[in-house]
Amino acid sequence: MTEIENLEEYQIIKASMDELVASMDDGSNMKKMMLHICSSGGKSIRPIILMLCTEICEADSRKSINAALAIELIHSASLIHDDVLDDGVLRRGVESAHKKYGIPAAILCGDFLISKAISLISSYGTDSVLEFGRAGMYMAEGETIDISSADNEFRKKNYFDCISKKTASLFAASAAIGAYVAGADRDLALKLRDFGECVGNAYQIVDDLLEYLDRLEDKQSTYESVTLPLILRRSLGHEETIRATVEEVNFYVTRAKKILDEFSPSDAKDKLLMITDLITLDMLPANILEANCPNKS
Repeated sequence: MTEIENLEEYQIIKASMDELVASMDDGSNMKKMMLHICSSGGKSIRPIILMLCTEICEADSRKSINAALAIELIHSASLIHDDVLDDGVLRRGVESAHKKYGIPAAILCGDFLISKAISLISSYGTDSVLEFGRAGMYMAEGETIDISSADNEFRKKNYFDCISKKTASLFAASAAIGAYVAGADRDLALKLRDFGECVGNAYQIVDDLLEYLDRLEDKQSTYESVTLPLILRRSLGHEETIRATVEEVNFYVTRAKKILDEFSPSDAKDKLLMITDLITLDMLPANILEANCPNKS
């Protein structure tokens, strides 16, 4: 098991998701698709961040379980819809939903997940619901930007606009909702939202760098987005492209950690720091990490 899978928060989310799926009608095709999606073995990073942000704001993380499930469901829905748009064949090493069940069924499954997520988040109050809704809109908007990325005019500014909406917005909402569940004020929630956005940006840049390096074995799509390394490669050499991309990752990771520095020592803070590294810098190949991040090697 990975360090993330050993976390108590991960175990709680997994057990809660299994319970949710088990409660569905056994004869339902939707349940079959849900079981398939759950079998892909996601790490539940976003809902874990939500629960830990509730903890770091000095509240019981179990108060945020349904909110965490809502985040995981809308994330799963976005992956299903993204795979339809990108003609994704594999997702986390498992056959994509639309390849296994057909495009109509996959789209409807995504719609079902979004609807269930709304029902789960609805009891948490206006601030949490607004954060959730904003993230959903940003994710869709980010996907439309990504679809148009094949245009030769797609630049670095467009890329960061895309990933801040398509990817980082759900990380940001997860962190902010976690704070609101704890009863935190708006300033504290916005501070944690900024933390989540930084982690989300760094996570996506690393993912795009790994794709550029052909290091993603568990994901396969027909459509290829224009990513930061590809944009930088237009004017830089291969090694310079890698170095410049890692510099962007370091910028966001450092910024995220500085935000956490403002919080008192706690188990939740330590876990958030660990996750920040695990899903960003620690994902880089050892030679790149050593050459560009000597403090991490």
